[in-house]
Amino acid sequence: MVTERTGLTTIANATTLHPDTSPSRRACPRLAPSLSILYHPRLERIGERAVLADLALRDAVALSRMEPYFGPPGAIGDAPLGDTHLSRKPLRIIALPDDRIRLDAAERGSHVAVDGAPLEGSRDFSLGEVTRGVVIELASRVVLLLHMVDPSPREPGERLGLVGDSDLLERTRWHIRRVADLGAAVLLRGETGTGKELAARAIHQAGSRRNQPFVAVNMAAIPPLLAAAELFGAERGSYTGALRGRPGYFGSAEGGTLFLDEIGEAPPDVQAMLLRALETGEIQAVGAQHPKKTRIRLITATDADLEAKVAEGAFRAPLLHRLAGYEISLPPLRDRRDDLGRLLLHFLREELAASGDAHRLDAPRPDGAPWLPASVVARLARYDWPGNIRQLRNVARQLVVGSQGAARLEGAPALDHLLQRAAPEQRSHADGDRAAAARSARPESATAARASSGSGWRKPSDVREEELIDALRRSRWDFKAAAEQLGVSRTSLYALVESCPQVRQASHLAPDEVARCYAECGGHIDAMVERLMVSKRALQRRIRELRLA
Repeated sequence: MVTERTGLTTIANATTLHPDTSPSRRACPRLAPSLSILYHPRLERIGERAVLADLALRDAVALSRMEPYFGPPGAIGDAPLGDTHLSRKPLRIIALPDDRIRLDAAERGSHVAVDGAPLEGSRDFSLGEVTRGVVIELASRVVLLLHMVDPSPREPGERLGLVGDSDLLERTRWHIRRVADLGAAVLLRGETGTGKELAARAIHQAGSRRNQPFVAVNMAAIPPLLAAAELFGAERGSYTGALRGRPGYFGSAEGGTLFLDEIGEAPPDVQAMLLRALETGEIQAVGAQHPKKTRIRLITATDADLEAKVAEGAFRAPLLHRLAGYEISLPPLRDRRDDLGRLLLHFLREELAASGDAHRLDAPRPDGAPWLPASVVARLARYDWPGNIRQLRNVARQLVVGSQGAARLEGAPALDHLLQRAAPEQRSHADGDRAAAARSARPESATAARASSGSGWRKPSDVREEELIDALRRSRWDFKAAAEQLGVSRTSLYALVESCPQVRQASHLAPDEVARCYAECGGHIDAMVERLMVSKRALQRRIRELRLA
């Protein structure tokens, strides 16, 4: 385990805090394996965890109805799982060399499923698999997540309207508290659906401007020709149709917070207007004779790679420096998988309350079976959620609607259908590799690939798994070169990569694994690509996200 880089970066008089400089991370404590409750028939137990900090010092840790003890994150556990349907015969958790962990079900007890497959005998998991999260289903009653956590005590603080207690979400809360009362501009980064507007509202509510306006604007929706009037306002008669004056978004947010979402999609003209407003602290309405001072707190958000946009000339570097006074990276749901149970319960309660069925979650059926099956939670926990929290909320809504009138929430086959319907734009945002391919694809590369194949694109279904892996290795994980070798489009290549379990994706690499490889390779990117076997461009982006460079 290597020590994470900490400190401050100063760019054009703007000071940016690295994401991993919160107090609980400065000394980079060694992570410990833990069991977190994703589902329990007693719903108040969801979210509790049992930290297995001394696993390496013991022959094994027993997991059964009576042990280990679980408690809230950051606290000492004081209660076992306790469900009478669970066996007293334990599932044994064993630490192996090379940071591997074994699950041993040699003693026949309750039915155990691990990552969707029945556990017969034993099964070993690498550190990377445990870091991603191993889903354990016990007796079709309880769902646990075996994963890595920071065992350090937590600082007390408000929840800020954010649901969950994962380490990454707790770090996000720490950053929000730290920046809430500052006047610096805040840039929120994260994939689509990770809750950037919710985080912006949390910053506003936690600060001294909480009683002032909060105005949210989607920058991609502002027409360039009307941008000046929309942002800064307009005087009456300043343009055709201006029958009365308008304050603009800056004016509406005066004294409060202006949140500009999708800032990476702002047209060049709008970028220039924003930069001038930020540099001078003044705005001038269309048709006004003089500028006026503005007193707003500016928060922006993006799911785009702004540094890549700057390199391509699509985004102004000075504007990026102004916006990034303080950066907060919001984690994708797949990296805070231990929050899934709490989030699902939260959304189901909301949807059931809206339909007048709030009692369903808390009242078991006459046969004692809960309305929400453990198998549904386990299935959701294994999914990678390309649309993140937004997609989870939509799935919860559709599950409730589809189960109206039923004695129990219907999970399959409707659940599989819902999870397979992730929108294309969600998938492109979910994986940096695929997004990079979509942005960088050029007609000439398609022509070259067609020429090399001799008869147009190959069907992706014609590419065998071993052929895909061989092409990636021979091209040294250059996806463009691999696509040309295989005679498929880069879009098809990324679909093949996504469906092949043997091919890793840079955006899915555990932070600890990337940090360790970075240290061992001395930051040499080509050596890291060879070792991690991922796209070079995507790995560079992952390194920037983790602030290792």
